[in-house]
Amino acid sequence: MSDAGSLPGYDELPVVPGAPPHSAWGLWGDDDQLGALNLLGGERLVEASRLIRKGAMFPLNWEMELPDPIIAGRARRQLPRHSYVVYGKTSIEDVLDNYYPQSSSQWDAFSHAGHPEYGFYNGATLEDVMSPDAPKCGIENWARRGIAGRGVLLDVGRWLEETGREFDYTTTTAITVDDLEKVRLHQDVEIRTGDVLLIRTGWMKFYLAQRRRWRFEIGGNPVIPGLESSRDMVRYLWNLHVAAIAADNMAVEALRMGEQRNPLEEDVSLHRDLMALCGVPLGEFWYLEGLADDCARDHVYECMLTSAPMNKRGGAGSPPNALAMK
Repeated sequence: MSDAGSLPGYDELPVVPGAPPHSAWGLWGDDDQLGALNLLGGERLVEASRLIRKGAMFPLNWEMELPDPIIAGRARRQLPRHSYVVYGKTSIEDVLDNYYPQSSSQWDAFSHAGHPEYGFYNGATLEDVMSPDAPKCGIENWARRGIAGRGVLLDVGRWLEETGREFDYTTTTAITVDDLEKVRLHQDVEIRTGDVLLIRTGWMKFYLAQRRRWRFEIGGNPVIPGLESSRDMVRYLWNLHVAAIAADNMAVEALRMGEQRNPLEEDVSLHRDLMALCGVPLGEFWYLEGLADDCARDHVYECMLTSAPMNKRGGAGSPPNALAMK
């Protein structure tokens, strides 16, 4: 099932007897590893290629060394250590140690976040995703498939500025379904089945403007705004039938890490409910500033988008290696 007319609404899930409530398990087959990425390809890819009209290209990877210091929370992530192997006077090779693929721009693979009661996407267990021989839900499934299609930007951050709405980027201020719809209507953009939805919250621009001392303060106990973790938000995003969602903040959803709050332990979590149950990939820390500036100039908020994750067997995440082209 991949056509818009055949896809169930959120309140029609599950479609397979015995699957968890509000899950898309089995929608694309019992052994599926791609989830909503199944919506990419075919005529949708051909149509997306026609969006390249002026030859503009926007890399969407942030620097590997950012954020600095690492925003780790409970994850114990650290910056990568970069060194060289030198061959004579005219040749060198890179060596990366201590590299955490989910410390900067990233895709979270389905193996990154499971449901505490039901497990990982399509019923995989922790043993399944960590199997040394045939891991399930790893990033290699997306890498071998490839990600390419129509990207659509919702520039929430710019809309907040233009409407004069106060928005505190130092708290877990939530962006609601109503906010997203207002931005979409303001931009006069349509979100279609199989799109990759890009959400610019404005957090990254705010972060880059802060002093290093402030960055240290949030590094170990991040408090970051983002999409509202609610049933209404999960329903809205699923019913758009997008192939994936990526944002310029950490976690996509509003985040308070540490002892006070962890989204995965809430009643509703976009990571848990969208990824583990619905099979919708999430991307974090995507650099959307250049693309957003161009969209604001020409009022075109759609693009051709490509992404080539690392082909790492059993990987729980990867830099997106994403490009937007207009």
